[in-house]
Amino acid sequence: MVTWIVLAVVLVALVGFALAVRTVLARLPRLRRAALALQRRATEAEALRESAESLQQRAETLQEQLDTAQQRLELIKAKRGD
Repeated sequence: MVTWIVLAVVLVALVGFALAVRTVLARLPRLRRAALALQRRATEAEALRESAESLQQRAETLQEQLDTAQQRLELIKAKRGD
């Protein structure tokens, strides 16, 4: 009698485990697609970060050129006596 109870408990546990595994396996394709989409977005974000850094460097260069031009303009004005 005890053997049947133990077998029933083990069988119920195995059925519950099988149902849980089935649920996880059913979700795997969606999880894979989501992971691939996240990888694509990460790649895009990296490219955007590199572009932003390039633009930042260009803006710094332009600011330096602007400062130089401003200094030259002030020097020219000082020489004219304005």
